Amino acid sequence: MVQSMTGYGKSETLHENNKLTIELRSVNGKGSDVNIKTQVLPREREYEVKQMISQSLQRGTIDLFATIEYSQENNFRRINKGIFGAYLEQIRDLAQSHSMELNDGEILSAVLRNQDIYEQSAKEADDSFWLTFKAGVEQALVAINNFRSQEGARLAAELAERVNNITALLKQVEEYEGERINLLKQRITNRLDELKTGADPNRLEQELIYYIEKLDITEEKVRLEQHCKYFIDTMSNEPNPGKKLGFIAQEMGREINTLGSKANHASIQKYVVQMKDELEKIKEQSLNIL
Repeated sequence: MVQSMTGYGKSETLHENNKLTIELRSVNGKGSDVNIKTQVLPREREYEVKQMISQSLQRGTIDLFATIEYSQENNFRRINKGIFGAYLEQIRDLAQSHSMELNDGEILSAVLRNQDIYEQSAKEADDSFWLTFKAGVEQALVAINNFRSQEGARLAAELAERVNNITALLKQVEEYEGERINLLKQRITNRLDELKTGADPNRLEQELIYYIEKLDITEEKVRLEQHCKYFIDTMSNEPNPGKKLGFIAQEMGREINTLGSKANHASIQKYVVQMKDELEKIKEQSLNIL
């Protein structure tokens, strides 16, 4: 099943009546790049969380956000005076450098909204909190994987449609192949008539055969059709086919470019341009596939 690398998952769990919210957001990436963006998680646990996320999501640029909403009886938190003072000084300097007038109440309110100034209590760092946090991460991973699967199904349908569009355009090219050869023959014959030069019929036939073989696109059509079929088969049957689909799309591009260089016909060139447009969208969407 195709999965997208774009996704979102959220979980809400309770620890001692305090609500722990964990959010996971992912976008496409070449490897697994996990960023922990929270002060809630003890630093010694960050590596373990990154391993959990990487094993489950495999690829993508992934951000984890976590916040705690304290219940009424546990809403007292100690303020780190050093961090508080640093933020206070930065806000005052910024306001002054931008000629902004802020009173002390506005500055204090802005600093207090920043979660970084609050010290982590011993309760938050204990084993029971870690188990709650780990369970929250697991729930968020289930949610984001479900999101990725739904988005992947949409991507698969769109990619299949675009590949089928290329196949249909290729069939339309065939309609002009006979006309293209006849035009080539007519062009050469007309040129000889203009030059008023008698031509050896046998030599003329040999030259025509040479040019016809040089401009023959049968092999390119066959290979392109095979690449299109391989793309659909790979997307349908292989797990995590994103990188492979990118390679197949490159091969499709080579055949389409060769068709364009050999086309020698306005209508065929028009179809080649349409194929290239479809292929660019295929390449773009394939980057989002796991």
